[in-house]
Amino acid sequence: MSTIRGARERARVEVTAAIKDEARKQLAAEGAAKLSLRAVARELGMVSSALYRYFPSRDELLTALIIDAYDAIGEVAESARAAADRARPHAPYAERWVAVAGAVREWALAHPHEYALIYGSPVPGYSAPMDTVGPASRVGMVFIGLIRDALRADGLAVPPLAPELRGEAERITAEIAPDLPPAAALALVAAWAQLFGLISFELFGQFNRMVEAREAFFRQAAGELARSVGLRGRPAGR
Repeated sequence: MSTIRGARERARVEVTAAIKDEARKQLAAEGAAKLSLRAVARELGMVSSALYRYFPSRDELLTALIIDAYDAIGEVAESARAAADRARPHAPYAERWVAVAGAVREWALAHPHEYALIYGSPVPGYSAPMDTVGPASRVGMVFIGLIRDALRADGLAVPPLAPELRGEAERITAEIAPDLPPAAALALVAAWAQLFGLISFELFGQFNRMVEAREAFFRQAAGELARSVGLRGRPAGR
C-alpha cells in the first residue's frame, strides 16, 4: 500500500510541476491577466476537470506561481548574503548590500515574467492571500538582516529623521524591525522602493537609449542606497 501511495504522490508532484511550467509559458506569452486553466489543460493534453483536482481555480494557480517566484528570488538573496559573508567576512556591510542587490537584479533579468508577476502591475480581479506574505518578505528580511548586523558591528550613519515623519517611522519600525532605529527603518523602505524601481526600469525598457553601462550603473546606484540606510564603508569597485 505504501508503494502505491508513494507512486501516487510522485505522480502528483510531477503533474503539479508540469501544470506550473505550462502556466509560466502562458505568462511569458500572454501575461498573468490572460492565464487560463482551460488553456493549460489543453496544452498538457488534460481534460479541465482533471486539472481542477490540482488547482481548483485560476487564482489558486496564480498564488502557487507567485509563491514560487517569491521563494526563488528570496533564495537568491539569502544565498548571495551567505556567499558574501563567506568570501569576505570582514567586508563593509555596504559591499554586502550591493552583492545582494546585484543577485536580485540578475534573477530578475533571467526571469522577467516571474518578476513581473510579483513586482509588476496587479492582476485584475486577483487578491493575494496571506499565504504569499511569508515568501514575499524573504528578500526584505535579508536587507533588514544586513542593517541589523551592521548596527551591532559598526553602527549606522542614517540621516536625521524629519519631525513630521517620526510617528510614521515608529509605526513602520514596529511592523518590520522593532530592533532598528526608526530613521533606519524608514530609510530602508525608501531604499527598497528605489532598488526595485531601478530593476523595473531596466527590465521594462525605461533605460533604453539612455543607460548603456547598466550593470555598472546599477552597482553605483545600489551603493548609494546602501549609504542612504546608514551602512558604512565603500562598496567594492569604488
